[in-house]
Amino acid sequence: MEHWHTSWLSRRLTVVSSTDPTLVGRTGIVVDESRNMITISDEEGSSLLAKNTIEFTIDDSDTVVGNMVCQRPEDRVQKNYRRD
Repeated sequence: MEHWHTSWLSRRLTVVSSTDPTLVGRTGIVVDESRNMITISDEEGSSLLAKNTIEFTIDDSDTVVGNMVCQRPEDRVQKNYRRD
């Protein structure tokens, strides 16, 4: 959970689950993050991913549920999360 409190820019994101099956397995470098979207750069170009439809890993860490991090990145870095 420690990766939730750091910036995700320039880190490797891998989609592990999604409501859109074509996104599963997509990997790229995070180039931008907003409240509801993450932009990654991969070999196919840039891709916009909706946070609320995906579960992903950052640098092969624990899985992040996109619904849990639908806020501005500057707010996410300072927020306290409950440990399960």
